Amino acid sequence: MAFPERFSNLPDYAFPRLRKLLDAHPPGGAPIAMTIGEPRHAMPDFVGPILAANLAGFGVYPPNDGTPELLSAISGWIARRYGVTVTEDRLMVLNGTREGLFNAAIALCPEMKAGKKPVILMPNPFYQVYAVAALTVGAEPVYVPATSATGHLPDYGSLPQDILDRVALAYICSPANPQGAVASADYLADLLALAEKHDFRVLADECYSEIWRAAPPPGLLQIAQQQGADPERALVFHSLSKRSNLPGLRSGFVAAGPECMLRLRQLRAFAGAPLPLPLQKVAEACWQDEAHVTASRKLYQAKFAGADQIFAGLQGYQAPDGGFFLWLPVEDGEAATLKLWRETGVRVLPGAYLSRDAGGQNPGKGYIRVALVAPAEETQRGLSQLRDCLYG
Repeated sequence: MAFPERFSNLPDYAFPRLRKLLDAHPPGGAPIAMTIGEPRHAMPDFVGPILAANLAGFGVYPPNDGTPELLSAISGWIARRYGVTVTEDRLMVLNGTREGLFNAAIALCPEMKAGKKPVILMPNPFYQVYAVAALTVGAEPVYVPATSATGHLPDYGSLPQDILDRVALAYICSPANPQGAVASADYLADLLALAEKHDFRVLADECYSEIWRAAPPPGLLQIAQQQGADPERALVFHSLSKRSNLPGLRSGFVAAGPECMLRLRQLRAFAGAPLPLPLQKVAEACWQDEAHVTASRKLYQAKFAGADQIFAGLQGYQAPDGGFFLWLPVEDGEAATLKLWRETGVRVLPGAYLSRDAGGQNPGKGYIRVALVAPAEETQRGLSQLRDCLYG
């Protein structure tokens, strides 16, 4: 039987690939997991009681787009956080941002652009769902380097005119995964202007927006309003996984222009999986509460301050502005990851597993990604062992 060719060149996903690299070797010490971006801070204390009080909701089909109460809570949070009014008809609840980032390409990418195969832009390195979404819709994924030379954000404006004219969608992540770079208001304004000039939409993955060091990162909706941009140009995706330490809740949202939202909701009605009602009630409470977010952010800020001390003086070390990853320079990411595991038991992720070869280069090859999600003492111990093992 035949199989589709469009996914034939996909590498193994990052974590099965990591297991192949490491699991044949015993750890050199007590294992410390610093690989996956799975928050381990305490979830809000109100989650259990709300869930228990709404168990009967598992007995009915939930609304596809989100309950009115949850959509209202999300709209209220956007207004408080960004000073932007987004009505409930421009919002849709998601099973985490990955679902929305994938399905938005299916719902919104045209079959042709300027009479040619459409292009979907993404930073390199990047969250891997961007590439799979592009391949699914038959678009050409264009991997744009996001390196220290570009402030760890993609310089889409530097692309050739013929590529820009074929762009249908452009993904951007701020704070960036894995580097922690934050897109400034000027960067986002320039990106929206580029989208207007070349007629494409910007898909902003903002799931790390509430984990920052010095100041809240600007959001695409906020800049779009200030610029008077066409609301159909900007889609934003948020999640409770990182903000509220609830990765297992699988709850997020997308905000978009009215026409885009009609298409997203139509696709969801046919092919989507709505969030169960008890989980929507939990999500509603999460978007209405900031105390647990502030407490969690302080824990991350303390861990980053500790990382700054441990890696002080290390050439190439750059403290991230947001998110909860370190993007550390090494000679070879795979070799460093294997050495670290075999000698200390500290488990990290090679940067190349988050990147693609483009133009003969893989911008992640000389890096490792380190997730600062464990409790403070464990994080400090893991980072100290990493420093001693890899940087001597």
